[in-house]
Order: sequence, then structure tokens, then C-alpha cells
Amino acid sequence: MSVNGIGAMGSPAWYGTKKADQSAVSETLSFKETVAEKAAEERNNSEEKAFASVGAHAPEEVKQAWMDAAKEAGVNGLGMSGNGMLTHISKMMVQRADKWMKGISDSNDLLGSTVQSAIRVTEQALYDLDHPRSTANLNSIDVQRQQMKERAFYQSFLEKLGALVQ
Repeated sequence: MSVNGIGAMGSPAWYGTKKADQSAVSETLSFKETVAEKAAEERNNSEEKAFASVGAHAPEEVKQAWMDAAKEAGVNGLGMSGNGMLTHISKMMVQRADKWMKGISDSNDLLGSTVQSAIRVTEQALYDLDHPRSTANLNSIDVQRQQMKERAFYQSFLEKLGALVQ
């Protein structure tokens, strides 16, 4: 029972609420930090899976360049967003499918085993993006936006790979 703001134990009714408020704020911040860490971890895992599907035998520095370029562009060379969802059919995916259709057994080795081979594949993907084979099938605005991000990825990836060669 309380009388005039004094609780049953003889302390004011508001006593202790500041500690409870601080605890709730710290729990909220902790939850948000945990969610952000989990999202970053999932994004990193999806980027590693995407890289493994085209760079099975690529050197570690090519992988690091891929990861850095994907982080900058928000997509990777396979047209996957940070959450692993496919946004469109990328030019590297087309190259990979073409390799598979020609009967080349290891389509997971698109980038090759050297920095130079990764540069060649990326330059070809960028060329294919800038010079479509057909203009008959026009892409939606959403696909065009994703292709702009794909171009940004290829350019960033090439820049990072070029720095490795010099």
C-alpha cells in the first residue's frame, strides 16, 4: 500500500525506475548489436558461398578482392544481394552456364587459379554487360538498377585485382 507516493516498503514509488530504464536501454542496444552482427555474418557467409561457386581454385587475394568489392557494391558478380537473394541473372552466371553447356566439367572454377585469369573473366563480364548480344529483350527498371550495381561490382573488383598485379 502506498500513501502520498511512498511505497509499501517506505521508499518513494519512483525509486528504482531509473535503473529499470537504463537496463531496458542497454538490453535494446545489446539486441540491436546482436542483430547487426548476425546480419553481417550471414552476408559474409553468402558472399563466401557465391565466391566458392565461381572461384573454387582462385588464390586467397582474389577472394579478398571479391569480398571487398561485394561489400562496396552491395551485390556480387553473381547478382546476389547481401542477404543471398538472387537479384537478376548476372553476366558471370551466364559465363558459368555457358561453360557448363560446353561440357567443361568444373563450372565452379570460372575465375581460374591466378589473378590474371580472374581479371580476364571479369573484363569479359563487364564487356558483356556493356555490349548486350540482343536489344530485343528490354530489361525492367529493377533489372537495369541491379545491372548498374553489377557493373559497379565488376569495376571495383577489377580495380582491386589490378592493384594485386602491380
